Amino acid sequence: MLSACNGQDSPGSATAPAAKPQASVLTLHPQSVTITAELPGRTTASLSAEVRPQVGGIIQKRLFQEGGEVREGEALYRIDPASYQAAYDSAIATQQKAEAAVPSAEAKVERYQSLSKQNAVSKQDLDDAVASLAQAKADVASAKASVESARINLDYTTITAPISGRVDKSTLTPGALVTASQDTALTTIRTLDPINVDVTQSSTNLLNLRQAIEAGRIRISGDNVSVKLKLENGTIYPRGGKLEFAESAVSETTGTFSVRAEFPNPDRLLLPGMYVRALVEEGVAPNSFLVPQRAVTRNTKGEPTALFVDAQSKVEERGLTVGQSIGNNWLVTAGVSDGDRVIVEGSQFVRIGQDVDAVEVVIDDTTGEVRERRQAGLPDQQDSKAIAGNGGRDSSVKD
Repeated sequence: MLSACNGQDSPGSATAPAAKPQASVLTLHPQSVTITAELPGRTTASLSAEVRPQVGGIIQKRLFQEGGEVREGEALYRIDPASYQAAYDSAIATQQKAEAAVPSAEAKVERYQSLSKQNAVSKQDLDDAVASLAQAKADVASAKASVESARINLDYTTITAPISGRVDKSTLTPGALVTASQDTALTTIRTLDPINVDVTQSSTNLLNLRQAIEAGRIRISGDNVSVKLKLENGTIYPRGGKLEFAESAVSETTGTFSVRAEFPNPDRLLLPGMYVRALVEEGVAPNSFLVPQRAVTRNTKGEPTALFVDAQSKVEERGLTVGQSIGNNWLVTAGVSDGDRVIVEGSQFVRIGQDVDAVEVVIDDTTGEVRERRQAGLPDQQDSKAIAGNGGRDSSVKD
């Protein structure tokens, strides 16, 4: 009490200087960034064919396994061929009868030509013989056509696969009556390897991309545009695809146009109708900066900003011009330069203009989390768990 009255501090009451707050920073450097567009779409079979009968009759037998793979030309159904076999045999007989009349007509014409030179027959008789020969040959041609038509109908009693692919279930069973070109398809065959992915792209994004290419901000990667596929469960399809074509017109109702990509599908993992997202490589942006999304906030005006640590280790706020997202980063086109240090952790504990202790970190592009700390500072997540599991004491530090 006396020392307090005398205004003298005790030796242990000296006030220690306040420690500077720590902040994790990422040093930015320009790099070439691949510009990709993530577009929604659905898978479609590269080929699809509905199987229908071309002649009528009773189905005798189904010759395929439902849900299995079939080859082009493989027999699928057999229709009762009795009536078509009889029609074919009748056409053959008609052809033979027509062919039998030709030699007699030819001999008659030759005989009349010889007699006509001797004025033994009239000119009219010779003309009639020539006409009879032409009629006999025409009958033969007509009979051959009838035979071919009957043969085609007989072949149609065996319904074959028009394309190779996976066949669906059969809508009719043996014993059912079918008619030629009926509305109900017997089954459907779809070619699944390769498989198509139809996605939609907005006309606005297309205009922005072309303007960026003309301004030199983006360099196109070439004619062969590679495409990756993100499946419904969030995984990436292991095989890459290629862009096939884009429609030449924009929909007046939606303002979008369709883009088709083709993917190999040997394992039949992709099935028609699946919802997917295609990652299309549109080009490369040279000398670009990627800023982690966790470091970017917005001010009261809704403008993107970020906190930086300058050369004097002071905190400053800076406005950014943000483009599209690239993974867990933003593509920043203005507001940053080479060597800038952006704060990615600890921004809630610092103020603008305050001195901070900056700790260099490395960000994992896949998860967006801190992967490595390059100098002493804040403990990373694994070290924090180890310390907590040791009673709040780091076992690597000796007493």
